[in-house]
Amino acid sequence: MSNSVKESNVKVMFSIFRISPIIRITLLTFYTALTLPLPFLAKASASPIPASFLWGGIALGGVLLYGLLGERTILDEEKIQVVYPQWFPGFLRQGWELKWTEIKNLKLRTTGQGGLVYYFVSHAEDRAYLLPARVAGFARLVRQVEEKTGIDTKDIRPMPQPWMYFILCAIALLLLLVDFWTIGTALSLG
Repeated sequence: MSNSVKESNVKVMFSIFRISPIIRITLLTFYTALTLPLPFLAKASASPIPASFLWGGIALGGVLLYGLLGERTILDEEKIQVVYPQWFPGFLRQGWELKWTEIKNLKLRTTGQGGLVYYFVSHAEDRAYLLPARVAGFARLVRQVEEKTGIDTKDIRPMPQPWMYFILCAIALLLLLVDFWTIGTALSLG
């Protein structure tokens, strides 16, 4: 008598969603455009704050922003979780995880600017966890949430529209052009 092992058609879910590249690029470009001229202007205006101090602050701020933008949303068979890079200090921003069985509902809330955000509400703690809406592949994330929780997600849309970030990125690039002119002027004065 032979024992045969049947192959199962069980599909194991494991997905990683990162913040959309256009959002990361836009925010990093804005950060650069807003901070790059500061050390040059400090030197040209004989500011009491040394340019080296500003360069250090800009570098530290850039690393922290890069860490925040390294947020990942991970979905697997048991849970959804939001994590940050291991090197990123947990006291600045902590991730979270929520088992699929703990999710009671998705609740809609309006933001101060009139936008809409969605929160997972858990059974056990009656706490709310923000549904990540700035990820690349948001529609796929929402479909997987619906598959795992049974919550109707057909009306859920991503908060930021891509065209808004393209416009913001274009504005940030224009600001960088002004920065280069400002840096050139500051260097010619110093």
